[in-house]
Amino acid sequence: MYYEARGDPRPPEDADRAADTVVFVEPAGYGAWVWGWQHAALAEGFETVTWDLRGTGRSDAPDGPYEVRTLAGDLEAVLSDHGVADAHVVGAGLGGMVALEYAHRYDRAASLTLFGTAAAGDRVDADALDSLFAPRDDPEALRASLRNAFGADIDAHADVVDEIVGWRREEDADRAGFDAQAAAMAAFDRSDSLYEITTPARVYHGVDDAVVPTEAGRDLAEGLPRGEFTAVEGGHCCFVEESAAVNDALLGDFEDGG
Repeated sequence: MYYEARGDPRPPEDADRAADTVVFVEPAGYGAWVWGWQHAALAEGFETVTWDLRGTGRSDAPDGPYEVRTLAGDLEAVLSDHGVADAHVVGAGLGGMVALEYAHRYDRAASLTLFGTAAAGDRVDADALDSLFAPRDDPEALRASLRNAFGADIDAHADVVDEIVGWRREEDADRAGFDAQAAAMAAFDRSDSLYEITTPARVYHGVDDAVVPTEAGRDLAEGLPRGEFTAVEGGHCCFVEESAAVNDALLGDFEDGG
């Protein structure tokens, strides 16, 4: 597993935090680039950890299909290797499912922040999920495949989209890795056992999410004993589209103790 840690984990003297490290878990197929807007905003005062899921980027890509339980074990290996005692776990899509599973099986999660996440894979639009993939060597396909990731018209943000396409060419999963991760997402089901996940959880959901319907996010928050729901403008990657508002919310959550 490949991971990177950045920032300063030492909190201000007057801060009362559940954790000083924030770890990010990306959506199916996407590289760690997708969290660039968040870990840059949190780097002063928090340590941020980003990692490449198996099948993505610089991590190994064993044959699939994968399971969310296995990916949660990978996250535990990363945090254990880095010596993290407690961390705020932030995940989107598949990454949100990994965060849920991680909080259920391990004891390092101080809080959960979930974007575009459902409690079960049957709430995911499989066709919309598949449309997020594009071959890394096809820039035009990479550009077009962003349309179901965002709620806004991507043509209105050409400069940002050009940057994202460049990052995707370097970091995203290939077809086999994407399919293996998508299979993990489809097979996941915690809908009958959410009550066992007592970690504080904030569920953010894009109102125009084409991959996971907004109601699935509401249901997830209602099913978690300490879950709260917040609607966000944008699509499956609303945390990119509305990064300024999302980052302010994250800072407030983490600085208030998670």
